[in-house]
Amino acid sequence: MNLPNALTLSRLAAIPILMVLLLARFPGHDQAAAALFIAFSLTDTLDGQIARRRGTVSDLGRFLDPLADKLFVLSVLIVLVQEGLVAAWVVVIIFSRELIITILRSVGAAQGRVIAAAPLGKTKTVMQMSAVTLLILQRPYPALVPLAELAVGVAIIFTIWSGLDYVWRFRHLLSPVDSRTAQAGPSSAAPGQDETAETAARELAEILVRQRLTVAVAESCTGGMVGSLITDQPGSSAYFLGGVIAYSNEVKRDQLGVSPALLKQVGAVSHEVARAMAEGARSRFGTDLAAGVTCIAGPAADGTVKPVGLTYVAVSSAAGTESHEYRLDGDRWSNRRRAAQHVLRLLAAEARSSAKAKTA
Repeated sequence: MNLPNALTLSRLAAIPILMVLLLARFPGHDQAAAALFIAFSLTDTLDGQIARRRGTVSDLGRFLDPLADKLFVLSVLIVLVQEGLVAAWVVVIIFSRELIITILRSVGAAQGRVIAAAPLGKTKTVMQMSAVTLLILQRPYPALVPLAELAVGVAIIFTIWSGLDYVWRFRHLLSPVDSRTAQAGPSSAAPGQDETAETAARELAEILVRQRLTVAVAESCTGGMVGSLITDQPGSSAYFLGGVIAYSNEVKRDQLGVSPALLKQVGAVSHEVARAMAEGARSRFGTDLAAGVTCIAGPAADGTVKPVGLTYVAVSSAAGTESHEYRLDGDRWSNRRRAAQHVLRLLAAEARSSAKAKTA
């Protein structure tokens, strides 16, 4: 629990107070309710800013923030329906959208994924909160009725739009299993739907133990995910010697020996750099196998246009170094996980090949 999460929870604590003010009958009760609603609505912006500034963004915050927004707005709207200040169908549309997104988040959570609020979802929340404020104030100030109706219409448009945006962006979470993709080779567009990253890690572990091979990794966009999946397996210390999270070009250069000229010439996300990373890791740790992965997992924070999902994975062994290109089409989290899965599958394939070479 930190300050941003406490501010988020304050919106939930404000719900019963707002209900009392809206249902009460004393001079200025609507104005007080509107003022309180606005004050706690501002915490929706404040909590995110503080979390980012202090570096305290957490999975709890990502989960609580959209949940608090939903309950805060819907609770007030339900009371306004009871008071005859807004049509019930408005609440039905908003509630339906929130239910769909909640189901989507539950599916994501089952896969170990926390779906944070998207920019369009935040805009939707601002529109809804503005509309609710005008709906509250239209009772003491009838001149605001047309403006309140307009605000409700805009809020409904953004509610539907953001709902469709969420479903489209995270559609991969709801995709049915396609058994045909399970037969795809190492350089296919995506790993088989019936194989998980954990399954690939277990398979790699069995091969490495059986063949007495060692492995190291050099990761950029996956940020340690490959190493984590490998070390999740019991007895991984027998074959996993270590890894380097080379997120910046400086680390690629200083820790893995990637040429600065190469980075400048072809860019960090390329076949050449992936191979150099794999070879650098193998040399640094003295292992039989090593993998390098570099990709563009999601949109750049600076707004520059980049080919999101472009991924390069290289595997180095005594037989040489090979790299593979993938074009992933998920969101940032799923692209990183699928990239890690590709690394594990390619390492397993190379381990099998190395084993055959030994017995030949």
